[in-house]
Amino acid sequence: MTPLDTILLLLLVAAAAMIFWQRAQAAALQQRHSRELAEQRNAREAELQAQSNRTAALFDRMVEGILVVGADGRVRLVNPAAATLFQVTLPVVGRTVLEATRHHEVAALVARMTTEPEVLNHELRLEGLATTRYLQVNALALLATDGTPDGAILVFHDLTRLRQLEAVRQDFVANVSHELRTPLSLIKSAAETLIDGGKHDPAVTSRFLVIIDKHANRLTLLIDDLLLLARLDSGRMELNLQPVGLRVAAQEALDDAALIARARDVRLENNVTEGVIAAADPERLRQVLTNLIDNAIKYGRAGGRVAVGGRIVDRGRVEITVADDGPGIPLEAKTRIFERFYRADKARSREQGGTGLGLAIVKNVVQAHGGDVRVESTLGAGTEFFITLPAAKT
Repeated sequence: MTPLDTILLLLLVAAAAMIFWQRAQAAALQQRHSRELAEQRNAREAELQAQSNRTAALFDRMVEGILVVGADGRVRLVNPAAATLFQVTLPVVGRTVLEATRHHEVAALVARMTTEPEVLNHELRLEGLATTRYLQVNALALLATDGTPDGAILVFHDLTRLRQLEAVRQDFVANVSHELRTPLSLIKSAAETLIDGGKHDPAVTSRFLVIIDKHANRLTLLIDDLLLLARLDSGRMELNLQPVGLRVAAQEALDDAALIARARDVRLENNVTEGVIAAADPERLRQVLTNLIDNAIKYGRAGGRVAVGGRIVDRGRVEITVADDGPGIPLEAKTRIFERFYRADKARSREQGGTGLGLAIVKNVVQAHGGDVRVESTLGAGTEFFITLPAAKT
């Protein structure tokens, strides 16, 4: 082989090596590029999954109900709050809105989203076996990337508590107006009688002044009770907590009630165990016991008995009870007996007088002490109120 042939052979070998090296480099570069693309894809998928998990966790923890439907009208997502509102069992993905919610108005609202971009502050009323719920719905139409309709998202806000509070407020205003109107009318009528000439007759003057005084006192009691409830509601009621012997407190309240008990021939009993001591405000506890004992005398059986009991229920709690042997409280009234102005027997309550706030005050004062109150009653066999209070520390 000539030198020239050798040189040519070396050049060919070098060229082949160069080509092989370039191909190897290209392959390595392609592998690295593919690996980077795979890593980026995995990272993006992980980010999307994490974002999806965060969104799902957010939806799951929202107090508002969330319902997402696709363009086909079938459920894509429903969070636990929405499932609770509509009393459905998860999962419901893939069902129609009507199947999922069993509510035609919700299905109609979803149908509207095919022609409307949004629906705001729409109210729904859900009739249930135990209660009626009120929902506010805000709905937004969803669009795909090409601008075509892609379903809707609905957000449900439960207004039930607000509606209940509004009803309570309206009832409260109506009841206060009624309670104020009756004594004011009597006071006004008595004053007009005196102005029209009755004042010249001493007997008439005396009788109508008694009426004015009686109903002015009734108004004063009502206003005092309303102001007390307002302080309790706002948390501005300051309690003078100290050790209070329940037997002594019960006897003081029974002594206060002795006059009205004698008028109805009711026997009063103090059965509180000696040594039962509560951590309480003496004046407020006396107010609670007075209200309960007065009610027991007024609404119990004429010629019957009212007994106050008390005991230690555990190391940190004491219990005091007020029981009568009267006609009892109907079952439907027991759940409402502590509501303001609620009267199980309206006619008899008006006859007996009072502001209609006594048991509401009892409940709020006891709760302000960190205690609780409940009632047990059997028709024809009497009623018993149970108050639990913190025991005084020894």
